[in-house]
Amino acid sequence: MRSNEIKEGFSRAPHRSLLRATGLKDEDFEKPFIGVANSFIEIIPGHFFLNKVAEVIKEEIKANGCVPFEFNTIGVDDGIAMGHDGMLYSLPSRELIANSIETVMNAHKLDAMIAIPNCDKIVPGMIMGALRVDVPTIFVSGGPMAAGHMHDGTPIDLATAFEAVGQFEAGEIDEEKLTEIECNACPSGGSCSGMFTANSMNTLMEAMGIALAGNGTILALTPERTALYRAAAKRICDIAKDRANADKYKLTNILNENAVRNAFAVDMAMGGSSNTVLHMLAIAKEAKVDFNLSDINKVSKRVSHIAKISPSLTTVHMEDINKAGGVSAVMHEMSKRGDDILLDNLTITGETTYEKIADKEILDTNIIHTIDNPFSEVGGLAILYGNLAEQGAVIKTAGITGERVFTGTAVCFDSQDESIKGIINGKVKAGNVVVIRYEGPKGGPGMQEMLSPTSLIMGMGLGDKVALITDGRFSGATRGASIGHVSPEAAEGGMIGLLKDGDEIHIDVDKYILEVKLDDAEIARRRADFKPLVKPLNSSWLKQYRALVTNASNGAMLEAD
Repeated sequence: MRSNEIKEGFSRAPHRSLLRATGLKDEDFEKPFIGVANSFIEIIPGHFFLNKVAEVIKEEIKANGCVPFEFNTIGVDDGIAMGHDGMLYSLPSRELIANSIETVMNAHKLDAMIAIPNCDKIVPGMIMGALRVDVPTIFVSGGPMAAGHMHDGTPIDLATAFEAVGQFEAGEIDEEKLTEIECNACPSGGSCSGMFTANSMNTLMEAMGIALAGNGTILALTPERTALYRAAAKRICDIAKDRANADKYKLTNILNENAVRNAFAVDMAMGGSSNTVLHMLAIAKEAKVDFNLSDINKVSKRVSHIAKISPSLTTVHMEDINKAGGVSAVMHEMSKRGDDILLDNLTITGETTYEKIADKEILDTNIIHTIDNPFSEVGGLAILYGNLAEQGAVIKTAGITGERVFTGTAVCFDSQDESIKGIINGKVKAGNVVVIRYEGPKGGPGMQEMLSPTSLIMGMGLGDKVALITDGRFSGATRGASIGHVSPEAAEGGMIGLLKDGDEIHIDVDKYILEVKLDDAEIARRRADFKPLVKPLNSSWLKQYRALVTNASNGAMLEAD
């Protein structure tokens, strides 16, 4: 056992003494030590109950002959951090989480791990850290929250609440209606109920085979979810105690190139958050898998979009996908296209991908469509290129509300705050392309999510009449013609920083084009005089982050060399 390094032999008497202080007995030193990486934090709806989840998991680990050691990571709630400088800390928290997982697991030589994430950057941060440690690891998330409902029964969610702000600003709803939405959009604990970033990542863990079936869709705070926690805890103990085969389940043997490609394929089929691109690129790099931004369109062209979920289809939520058969049913339907769509691979259960989904038929074809009746013949995400995004930009095609070809005039803002004021004050009109720059990984720093401006645009009735491009990113709750992750970003001299009000911008989603209609001579003139804006910072951590972070096309990872 890896943990023998801290507990075996006469020279480890001091180590054992310290371990005895935590409650260990003689018999415990022969058992595998399991790290229980918890992301419990009281301010996040998807996490405030995870302390109780950990108690269930630790109880099950002890019952199955192993010793659990719980430790915690931090977490940031993007919805609460949204719209102010708190969002600067959101994406950087992913790196802190990854580093904390690596630190605790390697410092104490734990044999295996069960990770309890749920929301946003916490999922990829835990995966990234676990890949560095590379011991058998199971992920079991807290689970999605139920959809909210208006008094008339209309299903709503967090995206409804953000868009209601725009509707209120436009005079389309009154304060009473706004309050009703506020009080009902998020009815319980869990990750927000649509296919936002948290639930996107939680479903992709199923696709990669590092979580048990149902991880992405079984509702939080239900007996079914508790049963999933117990099953995950039992499984990690079975693996850890089978010492002859434990290496078989090292994380990199499961989360390999096939797993990464399966994740992107399922992402396309379910129209996941555009943030999954950022996070999966980082995960691929940690797994030492050769998968680049340019590979994503190849996947998109081959995968049909068969599950449309809020915010793309506001009446469908994760609980509906669960009732219709869950992620396994989506994957089973995808598999009918052949091995080039889903690749067979070992999963943490010991089954292969195909064995795991073999009999998982769709239970409701109104919710999960068949491959013969898809929402779209191509996947729900696309990467655009052109002189405005030489290294790529991301659009959630599943969330487009207007035309897939759009040409408009630029209205430029040098921050998200500036854009919000401009939108509220009527600076943005039909036919405009809203440009929000200096919000990339370096420029923000931290790549703020743009849910507030996109929700204002939707709420004010401009969703199908304008487009938005940014070197920042979007919440999974964003919909509309919203293009993010523009690389190179403005802070590193990207073309988005050279744009001026009135420039003509052309977008063609099906041809993967994002360009500004300027000739080379004009671009050269602007570039000769260009000095990127550098925002002042008071934070030592954000200064460190800005100095080390790469752009979005590289997963916004920190440079290690």
